[in-house]
Amino acid sequence: MSLTLSTKATPFPYASAAIATYTQKAELNFDESATGVVLEFDGSQLDTEDQIVDALAKAGGLAGDSTKTASYFALAKTLPTLTAIPDIVTAFDSLDNHLAYRTFLVGHDITAADWILWGSIKGSTKIIGLLKNGTHSHLLRWFSHLESLDSTQLALTSLAAAKASKARNTKTAAGFALGLQNAKEGEVVTRFPPEPSGYLHIGHAKAAMLNQYFAKMYKGKLIIRFDDTNPTKERSEFEETMLGDLDLLDIKADRITHTSDYFDTLYEMAIKMIETGKAYTDDTEQAQMRDERGKGIASAHRDDSVEDNLKHFAEMKSGSPEGLRWCLRAKISVDSQNKALRDPVIYRCNVIAHHRTGEKWKIYPTYDFACPIVDSIEGITHALRTNEYRERNAQYSWMIKALGIRNVNIWDFSRLNFIYTLLSKRKLHWFVDNKLVKGWDDPRMPTIRGIRRRGLTVEALSQFMLAQGPSQAVVSLEWDSIWAINKKVIDPVAPRFWAVVKEQSVPVTINGGPSSAEVKTLPRHKKNPAVGEKQTIYTSTILVEQEDAASFADQEEITLMDWGNAIVRSKTTGPSGEITSLTMDLYLEGDFRKTSKKITWLAQPTATHTLVDVTLLDYDYMITKKKLEENDDVKDFVTPVSEFREEAVADANVRSVTKGDIIQFERKGYFIFDGPAEDGKLEFIRIPDGRAASLASKAGKPGVVAVPAPVSTDGAGASSGDTPVTTKMYKVGKVYGDEAVKPSVNTKMYTVKGVYED
Repeated sequence: MSLTLSTKATPFPYASAAIATYTQKAELNFDESATGVVLEFDGSQLDTEDQIVDALAKAGGLAGDSTKTASYFALAKTLPTLTAIPDIVTAFDSLDNHLAYRTFLVGHDITAADWILWGSIKGSTKIIGLLKNGTHSHLLRWFSHLESLDSTQLALTSLAAAKASKARNTKTAAGFALGLQNAKEGEVVTRFPPEPSGYLHIGHAKAAMLNQYFAKMYKGKLIIRFDDTNPTKERSEFEETMLGDLDLLDIKADRITHTSDYFDTLYEMAIKMIETGKAYTDDTEQAQMRDERGKGIASAHRDDSVEDNLKHFAEMKSGSPEGLRWCLRAKISVDSQNKALRDPVIYRCNVIAHHRTGEKWKIYPTYDFACPIVDSIEGITHALRTNEYRERNAQYSWMIKALGIRNVNIWDFSRLNFIYTLLSKRKLHWFVDNKLVKGWDDPRMPTIRGIRRRGLTVEALSQFMLAQGPSQAVVSLEWDSIWAINKKVIDPVAPRFWAVVKEQSVPVTINGGPSSAEVKTLPRHKKNPAVGEKQTIYTSTILVEQEDAASFADQEEITLMDWGNAIVRSKTTGPSGEITSLTMDLYLEGDFRKTSKKITWLAQPTATHTLVDVTLLDYDYMITKKKLEENDDVKDFVTPVSEFREEAVADANVRSVTKGDIIQFERKGYFIFDGPAEDGKLEFIRIPDGRAASLASKAGKPGVVAVPAPVSTDGAGASSGDTPVTTKMYKVGKVYGDEAVKPSVNTKMYTVKGVYED
């Protein structure tokens, strides 16, 4: 069965989508041309949410009292139409009372009634707002439980990914195609011109990918040109790392060039500018020049003779003490409204040896002068530039006209910014230099190497970039969309394995289990046999997670994944209330569809069948503020703890993975294998999946070791004080001071005395 729906549907059919993923009886198919929600069912089409939820519930074996269920279906229709808050609160009061001693609306399991009402609430922002004010705790518990289910999260993540990528399948490609003016198939030439002074980051990725995208679209060529005009910052090794970064993005150039290839030509162009009265030398101090440009005041040297200008430029070229005092400026305008046109500097002195040309040159062109000239010489047809350069586009065009060289089309696109993310090369250098991260490829870094090491695929990155379309809006994007797309890419091919956190493992005796270890061959991915097979060990003693063990009720029937059902017969607890052991009866004739808990497990290790020690790593954002302002000091916003480690054991099948392989530890998430550590343990880095929980701070989680950021030599790092490391917020004073505050809770539960009260 297939459930077809549109992300633009209002209200969105959350109930249909959630029950489809819960029962696994229908695949979600997002189609923006769809006018409603449609379920292909037994050769017919159902197009109302009531019919769809009812059909999927029956197909999935979700039993329920038909009389009670009908009343909840009716309420689900009525609730979104209520406009008066007292009417909504009255409905909530009734539901809250009903759920005070119940887990679900009808019976002891999830039914169609739960899904239809959950979807009705989920589809209304106003209703959710009222629910989450905390007054109706039992209703909120029920709602939150349904939303937290893996199947529900799958539906919500699929929706987020579909929203992010819908433009790619419809309007986006057309928008890009129309965006390149005067483009002719087979003639388009684009270029990506990075400065070889560091590592490429995700902002560069957008520029590089768009340039390649257009070159391929028009069957043209892509040139990678290193803008090596500042020997102070540039090194040849950075060129190699950048080419490696581009290789990680599957970006292949038709030609690799350097601006330094054209230094002789650029020098001749500068001489021509002086001789035609379009450039002049200036020895005005930098601060004074900045002030004069801001106020629209002409330089004292603006009208110097051509002879004087040529003489000073020759001194600059020789690198003499006199020449070092001067620079060359384009003679465009003194007081233009566009300040980029106020006689910009186009050549300056630098006596440091160049990594390619050595000591031949003591003067170097600025990017604004070199770029339009080299673009024209190399046959670039379309120069793609972020719209932060928009004011300088007029300057770019002026240079071309002033020199009488071939014109180049300019195509603007918005710069890529993400919340809690630094893209400033200087600030990223600071994190590396102060050892707040472990290098430029640290998974916390927004560099290409960092995000690829954390598990972001090239396909997801490409889809995300193209989904942005030809937008000119400069916004700080959330990371959830790009990770949701990434999950959609990796989920169909990631092999499934199991792991149990060591400190949280609970031994379980299985009555009726095999007397000796049994080995079965199972698919690594139930929906994709091509992923391969794995060996699963079955024994009468297994390990489960503490969180699962603590959730089991006495005599509860649960499902051991890839084995069958079992009934919890007894449990022992430790002094702190933690579960120390369990006993279960194997009950293979049980129906897994009727259990609410389906858990992963591992056979107790033996000399023959061992488990593998692994470390699960997770990361937080590097800074605590969504966007640093110009006057913010990065040292004041360093996240105190941003690396977290869990020691776990995994099934022996993980020994077969190689570095860079992406897997899923079922019920834990997606991970990328980072290789063995020095102690021999295999290290896996968690890949965010787009859900809020995967992007939130992990500090304070049981079994997780937080690795604090070292204090930098210049006083970096936030002071911990009374602020717990679990927060991403910067430290503020306590609202109620340091006095203890006893909260007042509005609840329908009877009052009991605190355990530790006298």
